[in-house]
Order: sequence, then C-alpha cells, then structure tokens
Amino acid sequence: MNKQVFINLAVSDLEKSMAFYTALGLSNNPQFSDDSGKCMVWSDNIFVMLLTHEKFSSFATKPIADTKANLAALYSLSVDSIKSVNNIMKGGLKAGGIEPTEMKDYGFMQQRTIEDFDGHTWEIFYMDISKFPKEHLNDTKP
Repeated sequence: MNKQVFINLAVSDLEKSMAFYTALGLSNNPQFSDDSGKCMVWSDNIFVMLLTHEKFSSFATKPIADTKANLAALYSLSVDSIKSVNNIMKGGLKAGGIEPTEMKDYGFMQQRTIEDFDGHTWEIFYMDISKFPKEHLNDTKP
C-alpha cells in the first residue's frame, strides 16, 4: 500500500465545510463518508477528513482547539501554476473563505493563504525550483 496522508479537521458545519473544500478543488470520496465525517480527496495520497466535533472528539486525547481564535497548524498544498493558486483561491473565497494576508512572492514561490469557516488555515502555493536562489541549493539543516 502506498503511503497516504489524512488530515483530520474538526468542523462545526459538515455540509458547509464540504461545499467549501469542494470549491477549493477537492472531491468527496463517499466510500469513507457518512453523516459525521466527509473524506475529501486532494490527490491519490492526500485526504482531508472533515469531522463533526462529536466524531473528532471520539479520536482526540485533548480538547478541540478553537482555530477561529488560535492557530493550531498551517496546511500547505502545492499546485502546478500561479494560475491554479488564483483559481483555487477564487473558488474558496466565493464559497465563504477568508484571505487573512496578501499574496506572498518569494521569487521562486508564490503563496496565498485562505481560512475556512472554522479558521483552519491553508497555504496554497506554486513553486518554481529553477528560480530558487542558487546559494541555498546546497544548504543543509542539522
């Protein structure tokens, strides 16, 4: 079996959240969805599980974070062009998401940030590694 990533998010309104993530370009996998959770597919190996607070709590060992007031994590999704970044953002904003900061341009990477209804923060970015500063190509971190 291939390695896969499942990002589990506690959401307050399952249907509204599903519509938001559909607008970002994710699709629903009904095989792993029910009335308490929706499996949203980003790619063959990356999935976002939208779970009601009750369902999420059944897996959690700590209280659910208030992601409207506090940042719990940054989730980043890469795409194949800046046009894709902008199209995803357009769909997400139209579906009710908010863009808390302006686009960031690092020269080799352009990034936009969007928050869903529960405050889960996503960075959508395009990176052209050929534009990465050559002086940093051989940098290693301990």
